[in-house]
Amino acid sequence: MKKHPFANREKKTAAMLLCGLCLSVMASAQGIGLGIDGAAQEVRNIFTNVSNLVLMIGAVVGLAGGIRVFVKWNNGDQDVQKELIGWAGACIFLLLCGVTLKLFFGV
Repeated sequence: MKKHPFANREKKTAAMLLCGLCLSVMASAQGIGLGIDGAAQEVRNIFTNVSNLVLMIGAVVGLAGGIRVFVKWNNGDQDVQKELIGWAGACIFLLLCGVTLKLFFGV
């Protein structure tokens, strides 16, 4: 049985490529901890900014809802109490969501 003349050379080349690939992966894996920490800090910064933006939008919507309840109250509408309870419940829900999410993500 005759061996292929390039059989050993191909095996050696494949083994060298595999070793080179493993070494390059191990070398690039040394800085992973820094990347994850940086990404976590970036998410915290973005989450804080988005949380503040949501609270500002909620404040504007809350003021608009308060004005709407006031106008209904002055006009003598019958469903002012239902409107007031819905508006107050939405405001409380918004505040609790913001606080709960901040506590949940540890920001």
